[in-house]
Amino acid sequence: MAGNNSAEIRVAGTGKLYVAKVGTAAPGFGADSTTDWASWTNLGFTTGDGVTFSKKDKLEAIDSWQSVSPVHYIYSARDLSLKFSLLQFNEDTLPFFMGGGKVEADAAPATDTYKYEIAERPYADARALGLEFTDVKAGGTTVVTYRFIIPRGQVTATDDIKLNRKGAAQLGVTFSAMSNGDGKPLASFLMKDTQYSAAV
Repeated sequence: MAGNNSAEIRVAGTGKLYVAKVGTAAPGFGADSTTDWASWTNLGFTTGDGVTFSKKDKLEAIDSWQSVSPVHYIYSARDLSLKFSLLQFNEDTLPFFMGGGKVEADAAPATDTYKYEIAERPYADARALGLEFTDVKAGGTTVVTYRFIIPRGQVTATDDIKLNRKGAAQLGVTFSAMSNGDGKPLASFLMKDTQYSAAV
């Protein structure tokens, strides 16, 4: 509802990121969040910066002889992406950052030895991505949960990995949504939040 309402202010106090195969169903809101996301893989710890959500629409101006201002705009592109940095290195996060493939046990005689081979050229690595964050209100009695689902997308940019003794190594990625077919949404917000009840 329009107007000043502090109950509608949202702070992403804590959150999680998940990946899954394209076509995996979005989770419903059950009694336990872990069970809701059972078909998805949790990407683990991220940096304290959380997630940066970006939506950019590109407009092309239509000029006319009769006016110095555009008389119309045409949408020519839409970019929807999430940017975040993973803190854990494992069999799920490293291939996600690198663009596919998998970690395998090394044939060397040493135990607990594994390898990940970076492909000679990049390949498409489409996945579904899920974001969840919660906001606990004063007194801890009311929990608001938001979920953002990209049914099909891929990592389109990666940050440099800095290896030094002053901080944890990070896997910084930008994950961009891709079309999932005519008539299908590019992404979806799912909210467990009573403040939207007026819209029903």
